Amino acid sequence: MPLSSHTALSLLSVYIFLIPIVVGFLCEFAKLTVASFKKGHVDYDAFFHSGGFPSSHAAFVTSLLFIVWQKAGLDSVEFAIAAVFAVIIFYDAMNSRREIGLQAEVLNRLQHWQRFQTRVGHSFIEVLGGIVFGAVVTWVGVWLST
Repeated sequence: MPLSSHTALSLLSVYIFLIPIVVGFLCEFAKLTVASFKKGHVDYDAFFHSGGFPSSHAAFVTSLLFIVWQKAGLDSVEFAIAAVFAVIIFYDAMNSRREIGLQAEVLNRLQHWQRFQTRVGHSFIEVLGGIVFGAVVTWVGVWLST
């Protein structure tokens, strides 16, 4: 039996930490839509794939940060931990993983026996898009669940 919308919303109000998981899945669908629009056909490779717009990592961690803010408050230790975690994820997406992608490009040019994935990081715009996506969808989720 499928869940009614009322049941799903009451589930979110009891288990508010499900909202970041929903945000992550919705962001992956948004990434699939953007990639498909850019390529002119459905690009299934973009679904649950590193890189792309918007960043699902950034959306998920932003959503988690908002939920911790709602439950524990801005002046809580939990919010401070979530904020530091978010900054680490943002930095990793824009810098560390992007550098790995650049190194993979060089390795792919130097050798021909194995192809390394080069699209593993995000640009600033992709991370910012994930932050905005996560914040907006989380705000809507919290609003609907109250």
